[in-house]
Amino acid sequence: MKLPYLSAVLSCLLFGLSLAVADDPKPSPSAHITNQTRVEIIRAFTSELVYLRTTFPMGQRGLVLKNGTISPNAEQLQPIIALYGPAAKPGDQAILSAVLFKGDRIHFEINGGPVKKKKWYQHIMIEGAGGDVPIAPGDSTDNPHGSFVDVEFDHYIPDLTPQQLKDLLRPVFDFNSKSVLEAYLETVPPKVKEAIQHHRVLVGMNREMVIYAKGRAPRKTREKDSDTDEAYEEWIYGEPPQDVDFVRFVEDTVVRVETMKVTGEKIIRTEKEVDLPSQPKVAKEDDSGGRPPGAPSLRRPGEAPDPSMPPTSAPTGPVAPMPPPSPPPNSPAPQ
Repeated sequence: MKLPYLSAVLSCLLFGLSLAVADDPKPSPSAHITNQTRVEIIRAFTSELVYLRTTFPMGQRGLVLKNGTISPNAEQLQPIIALYGPAAKPGDQAILSAVLFKGDRIHFEINGGPVKKKKWYQHIMIEGAGGDVPIAPGDSTDNPHGSFVDVEFDHYIPDLTPQQLKDLLRPVFDFNSKSVLEAYLETVPPKVKEAIQHHRVLVGMNREMVIYAKGRAPRKTREKDSDTDEAYEEWIYGEPPQDVDFVRFVEDTVVRVETMKVTGEKIIRTEKEVDLPSQPKVAKEDDSGGRPPGAPSLRRPGEAPDPSMPPTSAPTGPVAPMPPPSPPPNSPAPQ
């Protein structure tokens, strides 16, 4: 009597275990990308217009996107931007000019990429007496201004649909925005986004945010603060009999907003209303006018400058003319 009962219980347990395994199977590893998927991705992304959601640096170093994280991060990107400058900023429109598959990553180039590419006919050379001459020489002044991002995977590139790849690229590219403003609003804090949508300026905004909120200023003035001797620039929006806004910048940050109402009321805001991360500054040339180290000189090695000679400067006053050359000996005298 016990054996049939035990066999029935065991059968029920095995049946329940099989259902549990069927309901929650172990995820199988993704298959490698196929040639057909490569073709579909190239067709879907090449020459696609996108809006950028992050800053791309100029030069040979681009961005790497892995598991939703961008590297280098904002802090590591600052010295690169300061040295080479930005190739594109958040909200800018760019074109995907190339899609390449490299081992465990997919390489996306924007605006031509960081390296200027040659046409096929620019590689053709004509041999002559003066050497090899290209039939279509390249323009040496045509500098590349593009950049790139690598989408990196673990070990290999899985088989993805174009839409899945677009979802992975969302931290750097916006495929859905219909305008530059929509793309830019996705990259700013919520408080700044609301202010731009209502055309208001907050203390702490940068110049780009003010332009998106109010447009380009019809009038600008540059002054110095009489108390702190600090230089500032003021953007003026509006004319009487309407409200007039005076937006004051110190470098790239709004430090003061003054509004003159039609009723004569004056509203001044100086307290910081939004805190933004510091933006990298592009390095500028030193125009101090000092003598650079290692500059060429006419002095012999080890020779000290003559203390009695004045510093080198442009000559002042008339310069005496050079005497004519003396005639050679035994030459006839001029008539």
